[in-house]
Amino acid sequence: MLPLLSRLSRNGRIAVCALPVVALLGTAALAPLPFAVAQPGSATDVLGKDKEGRPVISITGVATRPTSGQLRMTTIVATGPSVDHRVGELADAWFRDDRAVMPHDVVYPTGDDDKEVSEYNKAEMLKSQNAAVTAALGYLGPQGKGAKVDLNLADVGGPSAGFLFTLGIIDKIDGDGAGGDLTGGLDIAGTGTIDADGKVGPVGGVPLKIKGARADGATVFLVPKAECDQAKTGLPQGMRLVPVSTVTDAVSSLKELGKKGGGEKVPSC
Repeated sequence: MLPLLSRLSRNGRIAVCALPVVALLGTAALAPLPFAVAQPGSATDVLGKDKEGRPVISITGVATRPTSGQLRMTTIVATGPSVDHRVGELADAWFRDDRAVMPHDVVYPTGDDDKEVSEYNKAEMLKSQNAAVTAALGYLGPQGKGAKVDLNLADVGGPSAGFLFTLGIIDKIDGDGAGGDLTGGLDIAGTGTIDADGKVGPVGGVPLKIKGARADGATVFLVPKAECDQAKTGLPQGMRLVPVSTVTDAVSSLKELGKKGGGEKVPSC
């Protein structure tokens, strides 16, 4: 009988020891975790109007030109820093290709309060707009002298629209430089920060932005070169990736894309 009692005792000890582990896992499943869930957001044509019906780009002081085609700046929508997610919610988002689980400090680099984050994003958007105007007029040179540019984009914050703003300004003033559209009449989307010298920087959330742009009909996506590998993850069928490092890169690629034959010399990720 002793061996049987001994086995029962060991089983009993194992069961007792397992109780704290089960309790710990149960607590973890219910505890909020420091992650946000992101999904594709809107893709606004900077050559068109915003949600409030205002031209996204208004230019006075110099001659402008009508445009066709589209230059879509892309966004992601993420749950706010005050939203609590449990393990089950994050696991569901993790296995979906139209969602992404991202650490709070990546999505919200400052503050844990929704209002504070909103104010930060507005400030970043204003900085990106100012840099976009400077970069565009610097690229245009004498042709942009005297231009006054106003940028409007309702309900969007952060710095990732800067690059597309720059291209939109160039298209409205100069087009492809030969009387045609910079877009070549195509539906172009993209993302990227911009600095006053015209350098394009990475932004994050690129795969989701590409999916949103493709769903809206875009066929070409301008992606910061540093994010090429990330951009190829789950790339939707029919979307062409074009890497860019500077405004000059982007303009050259768009001009080439507009040529007959679809721009065979255009770089790809």
